[in-house]
Formats: sequence, structure tokens, C-alpha cells
Amino acid sequence: MPILEAEGVTRYFGGLAAVSQVDFGVDRGEVVGLIGPNGAGKTTLFNLISGALAPREGAIRFNGQNITGLKPHSICKMGLARTFQSVKIFANMSVLDNVLLGSMFGISNSVPPADAAREATGLLEFVGLSAVRAVPAKDLTLVNQKRVEVARALATKPELLLLDELMAGLNPTEVAEAMELVTRIRDKGITIFMIEHVMKAIMSVCDRIMVLHHGKKIAEGTPQEVATSKTVVEVYLGE
Repeated sequence: MPILEAEGVTRYFGGLAAVSQVDFGVDRGEVVGLIGPNGAGKTTLFNLISGALAPREGAIRFNGQNITGLKPHSICKMGLARTFQSVKIFANMSVLDNVLLGSMFGISNSVPPADAAREATGLLEFVGLSAVRAVPAKDLTLVNQKRVEVARALATKPELLLLDELMAGLNPTEVAEAMELVTRIRDKGITIFMIEHVMKAIMSVCDRIMVLHHGKKIAEGTPQEVATSKTVVEVYLGE
């Protein structure tokens, strides 16, 4: 059974269908990529999955449970976490306190503060931010702010992690480090569904790729199948 599946998911903004009749499934342990031109509906789909928006039509199931229209905090506590296209951190709080919020409030059971602190400290080491744990998050570089978001999401102990353009704005060295981080997250047993425009990354780390265009799914398959799809080349990848 897929860990995440959707049937006929549709969301309109005014008269425009930002996401239209989208069906998909993500199997446990997979890294699945979501690509498409700007405005294709990728982040809107993530917002629908995570509860930031409710679909007009269709159903979304996580671990077999219908999560359609549930609030984001409820979905998070079920084991589905996300990062954001535009980094959303608590700018004036320290790096450690940003991650502590996930440890203390993002899971279904309450955690003693000492245990939450140990968990957050371990996650900062995992993402490479131990040295800046006391620094206000606003003072970090973009790549490190993105890592704070990842650590905060991991602190909620997700079974499935949605990554929205983790590699956007990063230089080639930072992209390579982010790719390695994605692989290590998957190795922890966490399923990953990721939006990305960096084709080197998406083709290297994903088991399967889904393509959106004007809110509709136009292709799905292995990286090789998607890269050689005439439709995908025409609307997104180019010659």
C-alpha cells in the first residue's frame, strides 16, 4: 500500500485550475520527484497534501487514512512533514530553538524538554549545523536556513517528508551537499517527495519522477523515462 496516494485532486483559484484531476501514489521508502514549469501547480499540490489548502475535489490518503482537508498541525502529527519553497524560519530565534519547536510541538506525544533538546542537538549534527546552534536563524546563509527547515521537519519524526525546492539558489557545491543530505534522510527510512528544478539532482536521487503542466499530470516514470519523454522535453526540459 502506498504511504501517500491521491485521486482526482483538484484546486481552483478563481476560474483557474491550479491542480486538476491529479492522481498519484508514493510508495514507502521511495524518493519521488515532482517537476514542471513555473506555475505548473507543484507547490499548490504540496499545500493540498500538507493541509495548507483544501482541495475542491478529490481525496488524499496518508498511510491509508483520509487526510483531505485536515489542518496542517494534525497532518504533521500523523507523520507527514514539509519544508517550503520560500524559507519559513523563526528568524529571531536561535537555530537550536527553531528545531526544538519541531521536537516539542510537531509530534503526537509530549516530549520532556531534556529529551527534545537531545533530539534537536542530534539533528543539528545530522544536517551539519552544530557549530551555529546558538546563532539567530536570520543570521545564517540561505543554504543553512534551508538546513534549519530540514532539521525542524525531521524533529517531528516524519514517515514522509515533502521537500519544496531544497536546492534552489544554491551553488554547485551546496547542491551536491544537499543531494547527499537527501540520500542520508532516505537512509533513515524516511520517504521523500520533492519538488526540484535542479535536473542533475532530481535525476540522480529520485527513483521516480512525476511531471505537472498547467495543473495536470502529463508524465510519470523513472528518471530515464521522463528525460526521454517527447512531451516532457517539449514543455519543460527542452532539447
